[in-house]
Amino acid sequence: MIRFRRRPGETLSTRDLLIASVPIMIAVALCVWIMVHFARPLPPDTIVMTTGSADGAYHGFALRYQAILERHGVKLQLRPSSGALENLDRLKDPSSGVDVGFVQTGLGSAGTADSLVSLGSLFYEPVWIFYRSEATLDRLIQLVARRVAVGAPGSGTRALADILMAANELTPQMLTLVPIGGEAAANALFAGEVDSAIYVGAPESPVIQKLIANPEIKLMSVTIAEAYSRRFPFLTALTLPQGSMDLVHEYPRQNTQLFAPTATLVARDDLHPALVSLLLQAATELHSGAGPFHRVRDFPAPRDGDYPLSSEAQRYYKSGPPFLQRYLPFWVAVLVDRLLFLLLPVLAIAVPLLRVMPSVYSWRIRRRIYQWYGELKYLEQEMRENPDPSRIGHFMERLDHIEDRAFRRTLPLAFQNEMYTLREHINLVRHTLDKLIAR
Repeated sequence: MIRFRRRPGETLSTRDLLIASVPIMIAVALCVWIMVHFARPLPPDTIVMTTGSADGAYHGFALRYQAILERHGVKLQLRPSSGALENLDRLKDPSSGVDVGFVQTGLGSAGTADSLVSLGSLFYEPVWIFYRSEATLDRLIQLVARRVAVGAPGSGTRALADILMAANELTPQMLTLVPIGGEAAANALFAGEVDSAIYVGAPESPVIQKLIANPEIKLMSVTIAEAYSRRFPFLTALTLPQGSMDLVHEYPRQNTQLFAPTATLVARDDLHPALVSLLLQAATELHSGAGPFHRVRDFPAPRDGDYPLSSEAQRYYKSGPPFLQRYLPFWVAVLVDRLLFLLLPVLAIAVPLLRVMPSVYSWRIRRRIYQWYGELKYLEQEMRENPDPSRIGHFMERLDHIEDRAFRRTLPLAFQNEMYTLREHINLVRHTLDKLIAR
């Protein structure tokens, strides 16, 4: 039981007010403790992103993400890699320190990494098959007996190239697979060291732009691109319109049939929701424009991928950025959102208790007055039932004690009328006692 000792100069009504407020203070303190204990902490100011090779499209996009996040006071650390496959391995490894990265669809599944979530598809990554030949090639089977650059080990290009070779029953004995990619593969193709090079990447990639612009290099138009998209659900059949890469020089020279996986932004499932929203805002800024294979606002999109879409990404695609982040700077919005998260439950508990508090306070004040009334009634009844002259001094002492306590009691003005009524009743009992003395 909680007992309050009366301090010097402290009125009893003040003590009653403090006692009445104890349930509110306990409830609010408990609510704050629960919110602080179970609520997510503030987001970190640094994110680690695994990108790709320094000359690839992934790394180029990552640099633009870095600039956008820096405007919002968040530092994006970039870790180059050999490609999408290494990105995926880093994301699966909790000790790698990587939070988010670009991953090519078709490389994994949710069953192999339950700790990963998708933030959405960002752009198509067509399979580009460049070659040097007098003849026109339109099928992968025509690469037999040729030297083919299939991407560096650990890259998404190499992983997809292996899948395509197996689907076409092309064995290492039927062609020479050269494990290089990027600028190295392009330079080897220009120098005639390889006959063909396979790339998987966005059309914005500088290497792909260079290869398409070279008149000595041809781009394979895969006539059965639709068949690949039916065979592999993560692939989409695409048409690269004539002149869409360069209107002035009209590259490519004709409509070209391609097929493509999509680049997906994959994150660990413990990435802070506020940072997920910020990354998606950056993705919208970078990838929502038109391109050779898509229209305005086709990307980013919650398309089917290898990993489940995060709950925060689902809310973003449905309703857009959080309300506060639309109008306030990122860190201000995060702080306000956290304060609201803490204060709203407190207010939900405190407001009803504050409405009850006046009743509790009034009950505590009146309880003391009713206690004196009880003593006064009992004294009067005892005086009438046992009017023994020898007990008159005892009766007088008890009455004086009740009156002394009532006179010394400091009450709020709202209860003074009840105190004066009590004093009148004390005088009435005293009058009865005076009659007893007179007899």
